[in-house]
Amino acid sequence: MTTDTPVEQGPDRTKRLEEEGEIAADYLEELLDIADLDGDIDLDIQHDRAAVEIVADEDEDLSALVGRDGEVLEALQELTRLAVQARTGERSRLMLDIAGFRSARRQELTVLAEDAIRQVRESGREVELDPLNAFERKVVHDVVAAAGLVSDSRGVEPSRYVVVQPASEQDAAPES
Repeated sequence: MTTDTPVEQGPDRTKRLEEEGEIAADYLEELLDIADLDGDIDLDIQHDRAAVEIVADEDEDLSALVGRDGEVLEALQELTRLAVQARTGERSRLMLDIAGFRSARRQELTVLAEDAIRQVRESGREVELDPLNAFERKVVHDVVAAAGLVSDSRGVEPSRYVVVQPASEQDAAPES
């Protein structure tokens, strides 16, 4: 059973996202203290989500909080979302970045998506990408949509991947 709830907008929405960010910042500051790590926490609202970043001090290495391919970062994001949900009673969609990892990854994925878009436009055929996590798939879908093409996700985690397709039949290559 699903219920339709109105989408919160305006100042109330902004206030709620700011509150999510503050709760997340408190949680992450405690985590940094426990791990005896130094870092600053930046809060913002991006893409209608609370955005929280742990920024490393010059002499601090936060790579352990990122992990291989961002695996630890993903886990910390989920834990932070749960901490916010425990305080607010509502599911959070906040995005966590640590030492610019997601920002750099977003740039890499944009290049990957643009290359797939070029291939689809040249060949008229769909292009399958390697498996990506949910954050990475979202970045690719956004770039593809902005370019006027179509994409969808296929497969099952952890092997879920994006397929970039021509936007219409006229964009597709003729069958030979």
